[in-house]
Amino acid sequence: MAKFTFNMPDIGEGIAEAEIVQWHKQVGDTVNEDEEFVDMMTDKATVPMESPVNGKILEIAGGEGDMVSIGSMLVVIEVEGEVPDEVVEENEAAAESTPAPAPKDEDVEVVIEVEGEVPDDVAEESQAAAEAAPAPAPKAEPVEERIEVETSDASDADDALAADPDPAPQPEPRPAPEPSAQAKVLATPAVRKRAKELGVDLAQVKPAEDGRIRHGDLDQFLSYNAGYGAAAKPRADEEKKVIGMRRRIAENMAASKRNIPHFSYVEEVDVTDLEVLRAQLNSNRGEKPKLTILPLLITAICKTLPDFPMINARYDDEAGIVTRHGSVNMGMAAQTDAGLMVPVIRNAQAQNLWQLANEIARLAEAARTGTAKSEEMQGGTLTVTSLGPLGGVATTPVINRPEVAIIGPNRIIERPMYVTGADGVERIEKRKLMNISISCDHRVVDGWDAASFVQALKRLLETPALILVD
Repeated sequence: MAKFTFNMPDIGEGIAEAEIVQWHKQVGDTVNEDEEFVDMMTDKATVPMESPVNGKILEIAGGEGDMVSIGSMLVVIEVEGEVPDEVVEENEAAAESTPAPAPKDEDVEVVIEVEGEVPDDVAEESQAAAEAAPAPAPKAEPVEERIEVETSDASDADDALAADPDPAPQPEPRPAPEPSAQAKVLATPAVRKRAKELGVDLAQVKPAEDGRIRHGDLDQFLSYNAGYGAAAKPRADEEKKVIGMRRRIAENMAASKRNIPHFSYVEEVDVTDLEVLRAQLNSNRGEKPKLTILPLLITAICKTLPDFPMINARYDDEAGIVTRHGSVNMGMAAQTDAGLMVPVIRNAQAQNLWQLANEIARLAEAARTGTAKSEEMQGGTLTVTSLGPLGGVATTPVINRPEVAIIGPNRIIERPMYVTGADGVERIEKRKLMNISISCDHRVVDGWDAASFVQALKRLLETPALILVD
């Protein structure tokens, strides 16, 4: 028997660590060669790790949610016989890729060689600084950091106490209220149990002539107090560690709101004619996929963007560089069981409606099943997010950083509107209306540009025949 230590391999350029999302094997389990034993998540995608050998797992790097550095131990496997040389070489190469630890912030003594004597005042100042230097601080004991998700709301008073380590003296607690008179009521154990399940205080129930409450008395009380329902049993608190995709979403959204000065703009669009066009296309689609409004909207956006290049851009705020893209790599927000994911439609401006419909369906399915590739989840230049039938009246979506804008179509509703016909007569008609929301990075996109872009998009959507014109 031999022990083989499998080190975390380098799974992407510039990635220093990965998060343990889910173990498929535990200590004591047998793992086969090329069998997936753990899922690791980086900033870009979830990557399954496969065992290079057959054997029994003796040790694992940590629990779900823990971070593992590239090159460090991920799992120790007991194998029979010798480990193949190529496996050993690959594993050693992974260990050598461990990033060097950052230098500690320590006092640095600088020695300078001078010619002649050092002036007395300089020497005295240097000596005084050396004597005044504080003693090195003792090393702090390791502190366990715990992230909690609470399902119940905490009160402001609890928040204040948690924030203030030395709170002001609190007033003496008030005496507890007197116990309910229910304890003095005469009733059988069965009646008391039933009343407790119904949330009824027996002290409020009028007893029979002998003073003892029976089931009939309880029934009469309930019939005369129809609104007196059973007290809802409180749901037990639940602690759930924020890991994997949910933690990545939380970090990305926090970074977006922290770094980007958002502003939003909403406009109403009459999509009556657009819906007529969509129905006509679907009725003659043959074997092609059924069109939703999304391919039409994406096509209209791509036709509008050349006049507004500041919308189809990415902003590297650390380097201070804005890249305005010629191609439209359209991010498409998709809700999955693991959380919100944004697969990317490459070169959306070069695809027709049916190609877009196929790509939208394919990427949405890949996101839901967790089979989307890493390259399909990055590189977007603009994102569309839609809640479909839950779209609401208006949204203020959060920008998918480092992009500078995100567009949100909302629910289509029918409403009466004044419409001027071809004869110039104004009349009231039932029309289909949809609000379009856009959120922009105010460091890069001015309000005038965002509003002008949406107005141009509105004109195109309200004249849908132009969407099909090359």
